[in-house]
Amino acid sequence: MAEPLRLKAKSASPGIASGPAFLAEEPKAPSAAERPDAAPASQAVGGYGALEKAIDISIGELEHLADGADAESRDIIDFQIEVLRDPSIAEATGARMEADENVVFAWVATLDAYIGELEAADEEQMRARAVDILDIKNRVLGALAGTPIADFPPGSVFIGKDMEPSRFLAHDWSKGGGIALFAGSTAGHVALLARAKSVPMVIGTGRFSAADGDPVSVDGNAGAVILQAGSMLIPPLVPAQEPAGDTQTTGGELRTADGVPILLSININDPAEIDALDPATAGVGLMRSEFSITSVADAANEERQLAIYRRVLEQAGDRPVTIRMLDIGGDKPLAGLEDLPALASGLRGIRLLLARPEIARVQARALLRAAVFGRLSVMLPMVTFPDGIDRMRELFREEAEKLGRRALLHRMPPIGMMVEVPAAALMLDTFGAAAFFSFGTNDLTQYLAASARDDIDADAGKAAPAVLRLIAQAVKLTAGKPVSICGDMAGDPSYLPGLLAAGLRHFSVAPARRPAIRSAIIGLNADGTRAAGE
Repeated sequence: MAEPLRLKAKSASPGIASGPAFLAEEPKAPSAAERPDAAPASQAVGGYGALEKAIDISIGELEHLADGADAESRDIIDFQIEVLRDPSIAEATGARMEADENVVFAWVATLDAYIGELEAADEEQMRARAVDILDIKNRVLGALAGTPIADFPPGSVFIGKDMEPSRFLAHDWSKGGGIALFAGSTAGHVALLARAKSVPMVIGTGRFSAADGDPVSVDGNAGAVILQAGSMLIPPLVPAQEPAGDTQTTGGELRTADGVPILLSININDPAEIDALDPATAGVGLMRSEFSITSVADAANEERQLAIYRRVLEQAGDRPVTIRMLDIGGDKPLAGLEDLPALASGLRGIRLLLARPEIARVQARALLRAAVFGRLSVMLPMVTFPDGIDRMRELFREEAEKLGRRALLHRMPPIGMMVEVPAAALMLDTFGAAAFFSFGTNDLTQYLAASARDDIDADAGKAAPAVLRLIAQAVKLTAGKPVSICGDMAGDPSYLPGLLAAGLRHFSVAPARRPAIRSAIIGLNADGTRAAGE
C-alpha cells in the first residue's frame, strides 16, 4: 500500500488535528438563482441605495459575530467595521457607478484595487491585511446577491489559499479541525486567532490536490500536512497546451469511409450536463457559459465560475474542452444588467464584453485559473473585426499578470473565435491573433439570410446552400489553424456531405445527436460522397 504524502509547511499555530478535507476554493453556497428563498438577482442588486443597505447588513452581521467575542476577536471585527464605515470606500465605488458601472462590479473593482495594493506591500503585516479586505468584499457581495457566506462542517480541515477572519470566528471549533493554507501568513489575523483558540494551523504548503472528505492531518508542531496516498503537490509551472480545436484522434476513434480522421465533440449548456459527460467518449467542443452564469451576482463571482469550469475540465479528463465566453445581449439578457446602456444599444457577444470589461475581467480570471485543470481553450462570441481578438487577448494578459502577482496558479489558454458573422467569415485570413475557429451556423444563417430570430427555422433550409458556400470559402482562409463547427447544421446528417466537402474535420453536436452523426460520418468519404455500397 502506498505511503501517505507528507508536505512540508510552516507552523502558524501548534497542535495536531485530523479530519475530512474541506476545499474552500469550491464554493458550497448556492447562487441567488439557485436559492428558492432568495430574491431574484435583478431585485437583489441595484443602485447606490442597494450598496448602502448591503454595507449596513454586513456591519450588522459583524456586530452580531462580535457579541461575546474575546478582546482579540473584537479588535479584528472592529477593524472590519471601521473599513466598512470608511466613506472613501463607498465614494470610490460610487464614482465607478457614476461612470456607468453596475453596483456589484463597482464594489468588486474598488475592493480588488485595495487588495492589490496591500498584497504588493513590502511589510508582511500589511500583506496579511489583504485577506481582511477580501473578507469584507465577499461579505458585502453576498449581501448584495442575497447569498450569505456558508459555514463548513465541524471537525473539518479547512484547505485553501487563505482564510477570512470572520469565517474563522463564525465556525464552531469545539469539535476539532484544523487549517492548512497554500499561502497565508503567521502575522495574519487568522493565525493570531488560531493560536488564541488552540486550532492547529500550517501555512505555505503550496497547492496540493485533495478531494472533499479525504482524510487530512495537520501537524502544527512540526509544520506539515499529511495526505492520503494518491494526493500530490501541484507544480507551480504548467506546460503550455495545444488548442482544443485540433483534429487529432486517438486509437482511430472515428474515421470516414476512406480513412480520414474526424473529431466528434459535444455541446453542453447546463452545469447539470457535466455529470453525464463521458471522457472516454468525447470532449466538449462548445460550453455555452451564459447558461451557467445567469445573473449579475454569478458574473461577479470569480470563485463560483472557477468551480463550474474546473468541474467540467476534470470530468473531461484528457479530452479537450472549449468554453465560450458570455454571449449576452440581444435575446440573452443577464439578470440585473437589463438597464445598462450597452444592452439597450443592442451590443452582444464580444462587443458587449469589451464595452463592459468588468464582466470580462472576472470571467477571464476564472478561466485562467481553471486552465490548469485540463485542456481548456477559450472561444470568443460574435467576433466581427480582428481588433476584438487583440483587445480581449490583452485583457487576458493583464489579468494573468495580476494573478501572477497574487501567486495564484493559472495558465494562458488558446483563445479562438466563433465564426457567426458573415463579415468575419469572409475575412478570416485577417484574424491572425485567433488560435482557432468554430462556425456557429445558427447566427451565421440568420445574418446571412437577413432573417428575424423567430423566422430562422423556416429559412434555414433555403439559406443552407449559401451558408455551405460561405463556410467552404472561409475554411480556405484559416491558414491551417484548427477549425470546427458547433452550430445546428453540424448535428443534421443531411448537411454532412456539404460540410465534409468544405473541409471540416471537427464536429461538435448536442449529446443526443452524436450517435446519428457518428453513423453518418462513417458512411461518407472525406469529400462528402457516399462510400461504395452505401
